[in-house]
Amino acid sequence: MTDTTDTLEGRLSRIHEALVDNDFAVIDEVLDDLEPAEIALLLESLPLSARTRLWERVSQDVDGEVLLHVHDEVRSTLIEDMDDHEIVAATSNMDTSDLAELFEDLPQQVAEDMLRSMDELQRARLKEALAFEEDSAGRLMRTDTVSVRADVTLETVQRFLRWKNQSIPDNTDALMVVDRNGVFLGVLPLARLVSQSSELAVADVLESDIDSVSVTMKSWDVATLFQTHDLVSAPVVDEHGLLLGRIVIEDIVDVIREGSDQALMNMAGLDEEEDLFAPVIPSAKRRAVWLGINLMTAFLAAWVIGRFEAALDQIVALAVLMPIVASMGGIAGSQTLTLAIRGLALGQISRTNSNWLMRKEIGISLINGVLWALVVAVIATLWFQDVRIGGIIAVALVINMLAAGIAGIAIPLGLKRLGIDPALSGSVVLTTVTDVIGFMAFLGLATVFLL
Repeated sequence: MTDTTDTLEGRLSRIHEALVDNDFAVIDEVLDDLEPAEIALLLESLPLSARTRLWERVSQDVDGEVLLHVHDEVRSTLIEDMDDHEIVAATSNMDTSDLAELFEDLPQQVAEDMLRSMDELQRARLKEALAFEEDSAGRLMRTDTVSVRADVTLETVQRFLRWKNQSIPDNTDALMVVDRNGVFLGVLPLARLVSQSSELAVADVLESDIDSVSVTMKSWDVATLFQTHDLVSAPVVDEHGLLLGRIVIEDIVDVIREGSDQALMNMAGLDEEEDLFAPVIPSAKRRAVWLGINLMTAFLAAWVIGRFEAALDQIVALAVLMPIVASMGGIAGSQTLTLAIRGLALGQISRTNSNWLMRKEIGISLINGVLWALVVAVIATLWFQDVRIGGIIAVALVINMLAAGIAGIAIPLGLKRLGIDPALSGSVVLTTVTDVIGFMAFLGLATVFLL
């Protein structure tokens, strides 16, 4: 049984010490006490050499489940250290949806051998799952659904379940009810199955007002449906209403976690699957692209500053105060951008309310802009003993914060319409806008009124 009081840091320390001392007894003791998902987290928290040694100690009984829980890049390194027969053994008892998740990462020869070893039904189910888009309900669903017909009695269903015994899928909270053609009709909760008279027909006690999921629905939309409707499981149907499988809350937890990881990593221009302990050169290559893009935007801001070189040479105060304008605009824009990206991800922003949201952000920007412009104006005037400098930075600050508020809404909406992930590139575009407009407004006004 897992010791929930032992932290990841504590387990990592024990594993590190045991690996250094080649104390495999301690390693095995730690691993035996962990769930597959916890082992996966440990593997992701180790450098490559230590990860490989730990992976060799993981039991073959759970290595398939561990592969499902690690990120793609880590999974690839683990699979590279496995023999073909070990991979086949690890995936032999997987559900179709789990196998589809791993299938494209397998060596070609192993994938072909696996397909040949399957019966016709298994092969057809796998090919069907692989035909769906990667982030769709079709990829997410489980095909190990227990279904019953509406015209049978509860006693018949109970006998059927006793006959299935150990083959009842995990996380089965309800049975799917279908007609003779396989069309989904509703669900039979297990609580009703055991509490109602066994002489009743399934049709008499089934729940027909059930939220079903289209097989083509995006996985994030499925997660939203589970959240808003407090679902534990949901049937998956095709365009004709035929039952194809089910999705359970365990799958949704993975979707939410992956979505959170993606949003966090994208804000820094990183791949959500990037291995924290990957070798230096590959990691440097991935990050170099993002740094190059940021460098180009920095040169654009520098070019704007260079246009006002004469003003900066004559008035030192401008160079001192210039970062304030850019920083305030950047922070204000980031606040709006974050809310907008979250709203788009949750489906809260559409064409019908985007104009209202834009007006709201303009109002917020004006209020905060005027408020803090007055504060900065007073400080700048007292600091440099020049009311003109205070007035110029105040006006520039209002202009930049207004631009930041507008850009914070317009940029993610525009990027989404272009098919670009706002979380990935929105911050770079926003920074460019606030820097360029802020510097241009401040230095331009100073050139006009001070020189």
